[in-house]
Amino acid sequence: MRYTNLSTESEEYVAAREALRIAEFDLMRRREEVAELRRQLPPGPVLDEYSFLEGAADLNAPDEEVHQRRLADLFSGPDRPLIIYHLMYGKAQVDPCPMCTMWIDGFNAIAPHLSQNADLAIVAASSIGALREHGRRRGWDNLRLFSGGSSTFKLDLGSEDAAGNQHSTVSVFTKGPDGSVRHFYSGSPAIDERQNERGIDLLCATWHLLDLTPQGRGDWYASLSYE
Repeated sequence: MRYTNLSTESEEYVAAREALRIAEFDLMRRREEVAELRRQLPPGPVLDEYSFLEGAADLNAPDEEVHQRRLADLFSGPDRPLIIYHLMYGKAQVDPCPMCTMWIDGFNAIAPHLSQNADLAIVAASSIGALREHGRRRGWDNLRLFSGGSSTFKLDLGSEDAAGNQHSTVSVFTKGPDGSVRHFYSGSPAIDERQNERGIDLLCATWHLLDLTPQGRGDWYASLSYE
């Protein structure tokens, strides 16, 4: 199979590209196998009624309007999974994490598409005012932002340690007909002691576009601005 109709490609290039195509196909199949293993996880534990703070639906509204929400309130229906991204911001993390911010920039863009099948929320340990101000600077107008710093939610889910250090994590939850919330899945960049990062890179398009280039990822790291 040829990816292009360029007649000037050398035989060496065509052969190498075909070997790469086969490897890419094998990787795709393996990713699908892993996704199926994830879907087959047994029911997780029923969780406590963690409490969060949320501001007005309009991100640009005054921060004085604050509402208390339970974890169960973050679901729009009992038949929809809830995806929470744990933003590294708050307590020992005095500034928003640039890498988390880059990922959430992308989540904001795809949120209308994702909302057709699942609910999405961003939880940080910072105050709701600080979180909303960061969201305003980034234009996160499609996301629900929650402060969970006053509960043990992030600590229990592994995105915070006892000293208040924050860690990147994505978690998925389900809600039963009786209103009970169960933990379904959590993942983090530190997927194994042999690999401290890249455990959830599939969630971020930036890395995969860079992987298509001759230079690859290099030593580039996200920043809150590129002035």
